[in-house]
Amino acid sequence: MPAALFLLAAGAILWGWATGRLKKYSYEDLEAACIFLLGLWLLPKMMLLGAALMAGALLWAAWRRQRTPPAPTIPAEEARRLLGVPADATLAEIRDAHRRLIAKVHPDAGGSDELAHRVNAARDTLVAEMNRRTPRAS
Repeated sequence: MPAALFLLAAGAILWGWATGRLKKYSYEDLEAACIFLLGLWLLPKMMLLGAALMAGALLWAAWRRQRTPPAPTIPAEEARRLLGVPADATLAEIRDAHRRLIAKVHPDAGGSDELAHRVNAARDTLVAEMNRRTPRAS
């Protein structure tokens, strides 16, 4: 039975990787998954060691997720100034301004990586502010 669980878990990880559903995870997350699978494989032979490896992998993954730094934000007024939109700009206006500006400052177009990050952060800040202001209809 544990061998079937091991194969099922390994198959699920391979399927997630092949379909691209695991793109947001890092190599450290992959290491934790491998340690978890090793613990699952060792569980019937050495129960204590297998359970310890599985618990350790889960705790390490949870701890890593907590320490991930939040996305950079900038003040809304500075974001409006950077994108060149008024305070009452619509979502479409914010996205249009972002597209125009990112086309100029993107590193592939000869711009800087830092400025492209700031433009993206400005868009994210204004969209988040708009979502907080206007409640969504259910």
